[in-house]
Order: sequence, then C-alpha cells, then structure tokens
Amino acid sequence: MPTPGRAPMNTARILAYGALGLPLAFAALPIYVHVPRFYAEVTGMSLALLGLILLGARLLDAGIDPWLGWLADRVPRRRMLALALLPFGLGFVALLNPPAEGAALWLLGALALTYLGFSAATVAYQAWGADVGSNSGLRTRLTAAREGFGLLGVVLAAALPSVLAAGMNEGIARLSWLLPPLLLLAAAVSFYGVPAGPAAPMSREPLLASLRRVFAEQAFRRLLLVFVANGIAAALPATLFLFFVADVLQAEAASGPLLALYFIAGAASLPLWVRLAARHGRVVAWLLAIALSIAAFAGASLLGPGDLWAFAAICLASGLALGADLALPVAIAADLGERQGQAGACFGVWNLVAKLNLALAAGLSLPLIGALGYVPGGGTGLAALVFAYALLPLAFKLLAGALLWRWRTSLELQS
Repeated sequence: MPTPGRAPMNTARILAYGALGLPLAFAALPIYVHVPRFYAEVTGMSLALLGLILLGARLLDAGIDPWLGWLADRVPRRRMLALALLPFGLGFVALLNPPAEGAALWLLGALALTYLGFSAATVAYQAWGADVGSNSGLRTRLTAAREGFGLLGVVLAAALPSVLAAGMNEGIARLSWLLPPLLLLAAAVSFYGVPAGPAAPMSREPLLASLRRVFAEQAFRRLLLVFVANGIAAALPATLFLFFVADVLQAEAASGPLLALYFIAGAASLPLWVRLAARHGRVVAWLLAIALSIAAFAGASLLGPGDLWAFAAICLASGLALGADLALPVAIAADLGERQGQAGACFGVWNLVAKLNLALAAGLSLPLIGALGYVPGGGTGLAALVFAYALLPLAFKLLAGALLWRWRTSLELQS
C-alpha cells in the first residue's frame, strides 16, 4: 500500500525523476575539469590569478551548501529546483564563452552564478527524492536512477567536445550551448513525470539550530565519517588519473577511453547494487563494493609502461564498485534526513563534505608528490606519484571499510 499523500512510484516515474541528473552532471565535468585549462589558453590569464579565482569560488560554493539545505526545508523543493535551473544554465553558457577583455571578472561572476544555481538545484533535487520515496528501497532506486543518468551525462560531456569541433577549446565552447535545451527537456520529463510528493513540513528553526540537529544524529555523524574516508579514497586517484596514465603507463592518448570505461561500468553496475541492497541491506552491499575496489586497485602500484590492458581491467572493476559508492551512502543519508524531517539540511551538509573531499584530495596529493620530487612529464619522482595514486587511496578505503563494518548494525538499523 502506498504511503498516504504519496503517489505510487513505478519504474517510469523513477526514471523520470533520474532524468534531471543527466544535465546536472553534464555541466559538472566541464566546470571542474576543463575550465582551468580553457581560461589559461583562450584568455591568456595567468595561472596564479586563475588559481586564486577558482579556489575562492570553490570555497564560497562549498560554504553556502548548508544554508541552501536549510533553505530547502523552508520552501517547496520543486519550486526551489525550478528557480535554480535558470542561473545554472545562464552561468554555464557565460562561463564557457568569455569576452576578449575583463576575463577575470567574467570568470568570477560566471562561476558564482553557475555554482549558486548548481548547488541549489542539487540540494533541492536530492531532498525531493527523499520526499517522493516512501521507503528505504524506493529511495535507493531513486538515488540509483539519478546517479545513473548523471554518469551518462559525464560520458556525454567527455565525448562531445571532440565531436563538436576539431579543437578542444572550440568544442568546449560549443558544448555550453547544448546545456539549456538539455535542461529544459530533462526538467519537463522530471516535473511532469514525477509527483510532487507530500508537502514537507516547513521548519522554522534558525540555521545554526538546524545544523546542530543534523549533527546530533549519531548515525548521520558515523555515515559522514565513512563517507569522508571513502570519498578521499576516490578523489585521490581522480585528481591524479591523467598524470598516472601519461607518466607511469605512458599512454596519454588512452585517457579518454579509460575514463569512459570507468564511468560506463559505474552506470551499468547500478541495478546490481540496488538488487544486492534490497536482498542483503545497503551496508552489506556497500562493504562488498569497498572490498571489490580494494582488490581491484591493489595491483595498480605494480603497473608500468605499456600495462594498458591490466589498467583497463582495474578501471572496469573499480568502475563497477563506483556504482555502489554513488547510490548507497546517499540513499542512507536520504532516509536519515527524512526521519529527521529536514532532508534539505542533511543534504546541504552532505554536499559540503563531498566538495571538501575533492578539495582535500587535491590539497593533499599535489603538494605531496611535488615535495617528493614528481615533475609532470619529466620522468622523475614516479614512485611518489604511484604512492599517492595507488597506495594512499587503499589506506583510506581500508579505513572506510573498517568504520563501516564497525558501525554496520547501527547504520543498517537506521536505513
């Protein structure tokens, strides 16, 4: 029997909900991967100024997530999501079409607009999924649909620039004009195909009181600690992937296909993890994924020039584990947020931690390998690169697995 106030969610509605994940992820890849090199080459901006602007914008972006989550508990989720898509789309087009003069101010303004829209849309979208999901299993399926479409968006964004133009920079600029129609189409599918869900009670708590209530939940604190350890383990190789392929494997041209293999494997594995979670519980399924990732990645430190097929197998296996990392912890967080009656606040904190994971990984790994003598393209310090790319993530994965195993009973009961 469906929960009162909730329309039944069949497979078509679950897929309709997930559709909006595609354009959100489609834009995220260029924002985080292509923008630094694009602005350095197209506008001639100095790397020092570029780095300062990017760092400031990313810290601001991460810092507003808890406030956006608090706001999402005070306004209708769908209204907030719809309103956020406008600055997101406009900012993204502006970001990848800079003027000849005043590029620094343009970059700062376009990043601020894009990040604000993207973060607000993401928090509201996640909270909406918690609203329409009537139970843990359904929230897991909704999360898997959202992340599956998101992975398809990442693959599209990675492949299209070379299709749209002969030069990468021109292809990226043209890519920006594809986002507005993609957003309109996906938003129409999601808004018309998915019920609004029961009206969430509007919280009147001030921001700090709301955040204190989020962190007062022991299960949520434990989940965050596992998420941090597991997130750093994933973010470290993501930060160093291109360096490893180019300098250790000496196969720079294979970077694109290897990334595509990784993300496609992640998308393909999502139904498997959903079924395993339904049968054995989400914590057990997540533990299996962590074990698979550890087993797959353990051999990366033994690779050298020409070991392309062995590394492709590692990308395939770790990509399969990625599906669980994307779907299961967020689904558990959705349950905890729904039970607290403030899913928006929980996801605001969750997204803040996810962004800090990426920042911490870059802030930890890049200075470390530089201090240990690694020079990109120079053939020196490769042992430091291998340590940071292959061995350090294993330590964090083992920590995440140990914490998850220790707290498995409380987290499974809460989920």
